[in-house]
Amino acid sequence: MKPFLRDTLEQKAQRQAELEHLLSQPDIQADAKAYRSLSVEHAELQPSAQRYAKYKQREADLAQAHELLADPDMAEMAREEIAACQEELKQLILDIERLLIPKDPDDQRPAFIEIRAGTGGDESALFAGDLMRMYTRYCAGLNWRVEVLSESQAELGGYKEVVLRIEGAPKMKEDGTLGPGAYGVFRFESGGHRVQRVPVTESQGRIHTSACTVAVLPEPDEAEAIQINPS
Repeated sequence: MKPFLRDTLEQKAQRQAELEHLLSQPDIQADAKAYRSLSVEHAELQPSAQRYAKYKQREADLAQAHELLADPDMAEMAREEIAACQEELKQLILDIERLLIPKDPDDQRPAFIEIRAGTGGDESALFAGDLMRMYTRYCAGLNWRVEVLSESQAELGGYKEVVLRIEGAPKMKEDGTLGPGAYGVFRFESGGHRVQRVPVTESQGRIHTSACTVAVLPEPDEAEAIQINPS
């Protein structure tokens, strides 16, 4: 392992130990905001810390296996252990390097989603309603909170425009890393959305093409909000 990578992992391991100590303190536990922030940081550090601990263990196993090569009775087993250790160490380094790739800090923030009907008239408004229900049901499956901030309903149903605020705790992924929050999940929904179908507004069975636009923005933190609205 390269020295700078080892130094980085040692620093992260020290920080994880600090976080474990802080999270056990009554004053931190009594402060919901501070406890949540430290818990999120701890969860983000844990996967790389676990793999680094595993790396050091296999590194020690490799050194011990090299020592056993001098024993004729243990040499064959030692060679097998050396090969296994070297292969696992390579994979652990790849896993650690992937985990250390910087993430967008906005990914963990709540999201604002604006859905606006475009071309297609009433059918476009119905499509906007479909998108709104799709996002809402997806959030319900994650136990995320959806709040309708503003809406302009169309005469035949759906929306000319609707703005949602989505907030929820990130989920832990199978590899032990913390998944993205609302903005990280929905950020790539931004842009134009198009549907081709026979709408309920069509009496002759013709296929119509309708479009909506979706805009997704992260909710600013308190400091940013103060700068945006200095009053």
